[in-house]
Amino acid sequence: MKIIKITLLLVVALSLTNCASGYKMIEPKAINYISANENDGVILEYKYDLLDKKYEKKELKKGVKLVAVKVTNNSGKDLVFGRDAKLAYENGTEIYVMENEKAFKTLKQSPASYLWYLLLTPVNFYTSKTNSNGVQEQTSSTPIGLILGPGLAGGNMIAASSANKKFKEELLEYNVNGTLIEDGATRYGLIGIKTEAFDALKLKIQ
Repeated sequence: MKIIKITLLLVVALSLTNCASGYKMIEPKAINYISANENDGVILEYKYDLLDKKYEKKELKKGVKLVAVKVTNNSGKDLVFGRDAKLAYENGTEIYVMENEKAFKTLKQSPASYLWYLLLTPVNFYTSKTNSNGVQEQTSSTPIGLILGPGLAGGNMIAASSANKKFKEELLEYNVNGTLIEDGATRYGLIGIKTEAFDALKLKIQ
């Protein structure tokens, strides 16, 4: 019985620590931006540390940071983000801004990774009965794995796919690369950059 209890506890622990995570909408327009930089009448406000749970772990693992940006154009001319207004570090080094589709593929959860729960399918729960003299009379088994394995696999795959869909939709909605920022206008965006640090950012105006 001790082995059975330990096995069940391990299954429960693995289920809780390796389950799919949801996606919390970032909503760049509602963010309270703290970091800001102005250059030639163009104000860049930005914020790191946007993701959590599985997505945050992917950021750390892949060396990619998702950044929310708010660009206010008071330069007196229209600008195209990525052409006339390029993202750079404080030292002037230009930053390669990932295509949002690539950023999504890099940071998304992998629904297929939860198929390992199917390995629990053969698990049986054994119970035994003893008589008044303490002698074991009968042992029976319940195939809990037939429900546990496919249930955990399917549930987590659905949850991961649903979270990924929300993540992708928000990235597409706030895709600022190549967009026109008219004079006097403000644009919000979500961009992925290859970095492991939280370095200060600015815009280089061409």
